[in-house]
Amino acid sequence: MTYPVQRVTLITLGVDDLALARDFYEALGWVAAHAQEGVVFYQMNGTVLGLFGRDDLAMDQGRPGAALGTGAMTLAQNFDTEADVDAAYAAALAAGAKPLKAPEKVFWGGYSGYFADPDGHIWELAMNPFWPLSEDGSLTLPTPA
Repeated sequence: MTYPVQRVTLITLGVDDLALARDFYEALGWVAAHAQEGVVFYQMNGTVLGLFGRDDLAMDQGRPGAALGTGAMTLAQNFDTEADVDAAYAAALAAGAKPLKAPEKVFWGGYSGYFADPDGHIWELAMNPFWPLSEDGSLTLPTPA
């Protein structure tokens, strides 16, 4: 294997209340693939999303007591249509998300909106006409012309 390998296999979100965070993602229709004391994992398309108590995550990082923040990055889900974006945004709000920007047409030619989960993790929901999704919902950047 050649290093560095360009991939992300696991995204872990530090959360204040694991039960509340799990309830939120399950209200979006996500199904936990594995859970144990203090952590929940969701199998996604080739990647896993983990929810981990914020204090436990700091301890796991070797930084007990560290104040772990949120919002310096955005997680994104792309969809095939604007209607799909609108439906996902409505579902997120119904599950308790904080609205940040309602979906709208954007300067780069697509359609997107933003919300924050109960712990302040920022999600973008988008439809990008220049980045078609595969049949399984995965995204591969198109080859430049």
